[in-house]
Amino acid sequence: MAEQAIASLVLRAPEIRMAPPPGSSGGLVGVPVWMWTERRSDLLGPARQSVTAGAVTVAAVAQVSRIAWDMGDGTTVLCGAGTPYTPGTQGASPDCGHVYAHASDRHVPGGLWPVTATSTWTITWTGGGLSGTETLELTSTTQLFVGELHVLNQDGSD
Repeated sequence: MAEQAIASLVLRAPEIRMAPPPGSSGGLVGVPVWMWTERRSDLLGPARQSVTAGAVTVAAVAQVSRIAWDMGDGTTVLCGAGTPYTPGTQGASPDCGHVYAHASDRHVPGGLWPVTATSTWTITWTGGGLSGTETLELTSTTQLFVGELHVLNQDGSD
């Protein structure tokens, strides 16, 4: 019955949100990238489901315990849901961000860093005098362009 309750939960992989957004050309080496996911029960929890057979009911509750962001450059960032970026905000994300040290087009075929967000769901169940915990990982992927900006300084003197 616990397996049935767990199987009936509606759980989804993270909906990746980033600033700069994937598909844009706004990413730059040395400039903070913000990462977050949408906030819904099917993306973060708690999600609840129960199954009853006769006099026995088994209830399952699922909650995301962390999101691991593989940034494509060898870095993994562990976060919760992250903080959504508000246009005009300056600086790094307060809880889920990354700064690329290298341009994507110099290191990755196709010129885009592959970004993977994996949510770890912790599922607890109880019923019939028993209880247990399971984990489930769900993954989403996207790609992010990160370029370089070269500045040429001239002092104007002859």
